[in-house]
Amino acid sequence: MLYVLDTSSLRVLANYFPDRFPSVWEHIEELVADGCLLSVREVYRELEAWGGAPEWLREWVEKNKEIFVPAGSEDAAHVTAIFAVPHFRNMVSERQRLKGTPVADPFVVACARARGGCVVTEEENRPNSAKIPNVCEHFGVECTDIEGMMAQLGWQF
Repeated sequence: MLYVLDTSSLRVLANYFPDRFPSVWEHIEELVADGCLLSVREVYRELEAWGGAPEWLREWVEKNKEIFVPAGSEDAAHVTAIFAVPHFRNMVSERQRLKGTPVADPFVVACARARGGCVVTEEENRPNSAKIPNVCEHFGVECTDIEGMMAQLGWQF
């Protein structure tokens, strides 16, 4: 299974300090090495803008920069399909549009949809919302959180 990480899930992983949870990061590194863990360039940009990212996470992101893939033509087509649903245009807030801040959510869903992967996000499915789980549900894309990914993979610590 291919897992596509959202920024929120990388922020949760930031709580798993490598010195305290080395086996978590060994498993993460295995997923990266096997090509089973991706994210998108917009997540990378959101992480760059996050002032609270620990230095070790910034170093890990730089070391694994290749997992943050740019949007290809199939991804772009899926982003277009997402925004064709008027309600899902709210994935990008007016503030984000005005400030030009990075917006990863539609690209995360599009990446997983284009590659048959599972989105990993900490957002919750809320009725009538434009959150990642709602968009995934609408388009039939599997979606879970970090704990769900770990359970699917049978990780125990």
